[in-house]
Amino acid sequence: MKLAVPDMISNSYFPAIAAAQLGFFRQEGLNVEVELVFPVDKAYAALRDGAVDFVGGSAHSALAAFPEWQGVKLLCAQAQGMYWFLVMHKDLGIKRGDIAGVKGRSIGAAPWVEMGLRGLLASAGIDLVRDAVKIAPVPGALAAGVNFGVTAAKALEERKIDGFWANGMGTEVAVKSGAGTVVLDVRRGDGPAEAFNFTMASVAATEKLINERPEAAAAAIRAITGAHAALRANPEVAETIGRKVFPANEASLIADLIRRDLPYYDATITPGFVKGMNAFCQRLGLLKSTPSYEDVVATQLSPLWRGTGS
Repeated sequence: MKLAVPDMISNSYFPAIAAAQLGFFRQEGLNVEVELVFPVDKAYAALRDGAVDFVGGSAHSALAAFPEWQGVKLLCAQAQGMYWFLVMHKDLGIKRGDIAGVKGRSIGAAPWVEMGLRGLLASAGIDLVRDAVKIAPVPGALAAGVNFGVTAAKALEERKIDGFWANGMGTEVAVKSGAGTVVLDVRRGDGPAEAFNFTMASVAATEKLINERPEAAAAAIRAITGAHAALRANPEVAETIGRKVFPANEASLIADLIRRDLPYYDATITPGFVKGMNAFCQRLGLLKSTPSYEDVVATQLSPLWRGTGS
């Protein structure tokens, strides 16, 4: 079986990567290979077309291939909350939490990821046209794929962009290089509170797989919760995994990033999250209807989120 992620050298989808590298999928009877499919809309298209069995990506992006949530469901969360950071060039002198600092600036972001930033800025009263904010792909990132955030950090350092909206790994590289400063970290309270529930790192499968192979869907959830538990017990194992799949510099950073993410490692997908995500998607024109919680989430498997199901 295959699980697609849209970014490999990242902390964003590390629970899925760890579940494979630490043998939790095998332990559950699944032979799962984690495969890079960038950008995330292509990952969900691969799920729709049967090229992969699971997607470990941003939850809202399922709508790229499954309009109105028809034919797909979220199995579990990899972590809670919208997980991208707004990083701006240090020389601009924009302070933490100063959303107005984006006015007149160019910000790099990946397809579908950028929607989170658009929604956040709209919630904060920023109009992209009026305030001359340009959000566009990071130069060279579509070819890089495997390390979007790291490519964004390099583009920032070279002043090809004023800032970027990307994962924690890219953020860490940019900050440590001295080029970047964190302006918004939604998970940790920056920006409009509603933005926390715009999306999350999740694992999704088709309704067909869930109906025809419920044991495989359940096994995937148990593998993710197993990886959560292993990383909580020993965050240092993240570096061991990183040395297998990341370049040396990023491998040296991953354990610290995972340590910071541990408070958000909860496989639960709440009705409140789905309500917030639906409202975000409706405002962006991605969703016309108001799907129920059960329309979006494989609720029959929810006991597995807390390890209480079999």
